[in-house]
Amino acid sequence: MGIHRIAPIGVVELADRAGRDHTTVSRQVAKLAELGLIERRPSAEDRRVKEALLIEEGRRVIDAIDAARGRLNQPVLEQWSDRDLLELDRLMRRHVDDLVGLSAAGKAADDR
Repeated sequence: MGIHRIAPIGVVELADRAGRDHTTVSRQVAKLAELGLIERRPSAEDRRVKEALLIEEGRRVIDAIDAARGRLNQPVLEQWSDRDLLELDRLMRRHVDDLVGLSAAGKAADDR
């Protein structure tokens, strides 16, 4: 999903954004390439960096995941009031903001 949302992206940047060790992310990216879901190519900005980019088969997998999420969530959420849905949206945004803040704080601590 991270590659889909941010691509093209290098392993180090992807690992930083995910808050994971780059060697772990590198192995996962290699597996995605082996499965034919992403392509690895040299960065246009820095030829030393290999970027990951989603290809057609990877897009099909992402679409299938999104569809499955929709099928799981729709029966539940269609019973919720507009007020409940707005509250869910507010809390999800807060969650993401807090995660981003935590990640930024961790990165700042690592940089020291």
